[in-house]
Amino acid sequence: MKTLKLRTKDKHAKQLNILAGAVNFVWNYVNELSFKHLKRTGKFFSAYDLATYTKGASEYLNLHSQTLQAISEVHAKSRKQFKKAKLNWRTNNPKAKRRSLGWIPFRKTAIKHLATRQSGKKSLKSTIQLSLAKGKKLTIDLWDSYNLALYSINTLELVQDNRGHWYACITVKDFPKVKGGDGKVGVDLGCKDAATSSQGDKLTIKQTQKWAKKLTIAQRANHKKRVKAIHAKIKNTRQDLIHKFTTSLIKDNALIVVGKLQSSSFTSSKLAKSVYDAGWFEMKRQLDYKCKYAGCHYIEVNESYTTQTCSCCGSRQNSPKVRADLGIREWICECGVTHDRDINAAKNILAVGLDRLVEGIPSV
Repeated sequence: MKTLKLRTKDKHAKQLNILAGAVNFVWNYVNELSFKHLKRTGKFFSAYDLATYTKGASEYLNLHSQTLQAISEVHAKSRKQFKKAKLNWRTNNPKAKRRSLGWIPFRKTAIKHLATRQSGKKSLKSTIQLSLAKGKKLTIDLWDSYNLALYSINTLELVQDNRGHWYACITVKDFPKVKGGDGKVGVDLGCKDAATSSQGDKLTIKQTQKWAKKLTIAQRANHKKRVKAIHAKIKNTRQDLIHKFTTSLIKDNALIVVGKLQSSSFTSSKLAKSVYDAGWFEMKRQLDYKCKYAGCHYIEVNESYTTQTCSCCGSRQNSPKVRADLGIREWICECGVTHDRDINAAKNILAVGLDRLVEGIPSV
């Protein structure tokens, strides 16, 4: 199962905002109902119990009956996940102190893919029909970068971002697998370069630094829409760069070994901004799920001393050792080999990963 995120056309925003208000009304109703039942009986309502109280409301709220069921299920699951007797209220009132972003869930039976057509030389547009109450239909157009005609749609959720743009998050079956190569690669995560492979490939992001000046100007001018647009640009560009880098690794290699680096240990230091910009968690997340679809092995290993150890002779005599030496990007080992700091670390990470596989340690 895979989730595809597609942008909806802005012409649908008004209608989707109205439906999101109805979803919020149902959420708040089951939230209050569940809390009162808990106070009275000491027991939680299940999603099945909540569904009986919303039965028949679809006609008045213009929502599909299975959309109402999905809201009850998500509420019950969230309440259990966060261990709360009562969850936060939802509202899409722009004047509210705590405004909720729009959310409208749909089940498989309420979704129909009508068409995917060419728009321009490279882009595609898809049309989806969604069932509402009493035979009413909602037809939305999507900017399609995946070609939905190739997939079997399972569920769909319409979600809103903080700029007011709507997206369709579609879970699909039969996701086409990318066939992995037969190579082996180690990946060292860092700040100057977000990732460096043992084959010498490097990923440099630094989008926060690139847009810092324009972001500062917009913030000082209190131009909120511009600030949101710049943050979205930074996020989307980072995602795109990481996707391209991880996909290239998957296509060429059957084994990918990554150093187990925790970003939380750096966020309290001067490197915090660079660490957030590098997107280590997102990179590992993408490698994890892409390797599963491609049939590759993905493992994380302890990267202790991988930067300090020579990947040729194993010596640590001449290598940079403390945080103050982070500026040293190249060093010469006593065996005479000149090392790029990050590539050397990636080679050692790969060696550690191969040892784990030989010893039979699970690679999950």
